[in-house]
Amino acid sequence: MPPDAPAMLSRSRIIIGAVLLLALAAGGFAWFRLDRPAAADTLTLYGDVDIREVQPAFNDSGHITRMAVQEGAVVKRGELLATLDDTRYVAGLAQAKAQMANAQQALAKLLAGSRPEEIAQAKATMDALEVAYRNDDVNYRRAIALAKTSAGTIQQRDDAKAALDAARQQYEAARQTWILAVKGPRVEDIAAARAAWQAAEAAVALAQREFDDTRLYAPSDGVVEDRILEPGDMASPSTPVFTIALPSPLWVRAYVPESDLGHVRPGMAAEVSTDSYPGRVYHGWIGYLSPTAEFTPKTVETPELRTALVYQLRVYVCDARGELRLGMPATVRIDLAAKPAKAPPGCVPGDAGH
Repeated sequence: MPPDAPAMLSRSRIIIGAVLLLALAAGGFAWFRLDRPAAADTLTLYGDVDIREVQPAFNDSGHITRMAVQEGAVVKRGELLATLDDTRYVAGLAQAKAQMANAQQALAKLLAGSRPEEIAQAKATMDALEVAYRNDDVNYRRAIALAKTSAGTIQQRDDAKAALDAARQQYEAARQTWILAVKGPRVEDIAAARAAWQAAEAAVALAQREFDDTRLYAPSDGVVEDRILEPGDMASPSTPVFTIALPSPLWVRAYVPESDLGHVRPGMAAEVSTDSYPGRVYHGWIGYLSPTAEFTPKTVETPELRTALVYQLRVYVCDARGELRLGMPATVRIDLAAKPAKAPPGCVPGDAGH
């Protein structure tokens, strides 16, 4: 064995040991990298399906005579839902229409003016009285001459004077009547008649509205959830008749913990699933994020303590099959790395406010 063999053997052992240490370090680092959990890129929340509801009521009071739909019926906007007793309103509308027709004819008569026959009649009366007036004038002049020669009496002269004055007044009255017939109605009379017709027209509109208020129509497309009143019940503007669920917008009301608030924002894509339809995923997006905090509702189950502050958010969902129901528990998964989503055509959430 060479003299330096022990030293070489010692150096070899040191090198081998160093290589083993490096290998162990590299293996440990690789194991650490593989065993270390990746950063979470999906946020899971729990909530309930929520929709808007309306409770339409009559705009007048009266007894209900007919309920046109049952619970579960799908109704369209403007569809007739119920009717009230309309006996009084039908009569009132007919009366208002008759009065309007009368006022309209009175206005039309004034606008048309005097008929040619009326003008001709007034002219003939005036001419006849003018002839009588001229004749009485001649008689009066003759009576004056006879009285001066004592061939006639003073009484005859005075009688002729009275007859002349009466004839003159009658002729003047007939002449004024003919002038009025030619000119036609006064502007003020026409304006008054037009105002009366407009008032009658407004009365018809009011009577028509009162009659229309005996009909209750669906305010929006939806599904009838409840018939609150029945035929024979007394309805009033403060008493709802139906409860109607609106199919759109449809959303899941969930709550995000304060610790995850910085990871979500409106417009982010989300997926919704329910226990009722396992394996089926409904696509949606965050349409609303509350600006204020609140304590976790008791109906929401999250891994955090129930006293932790959370923020309400709404995930609007497209449900073409109509499978989601009000109050249905749902699971929301939000891809924190995905780009903001847009509402698919025909699936617009509408008002995304709180």
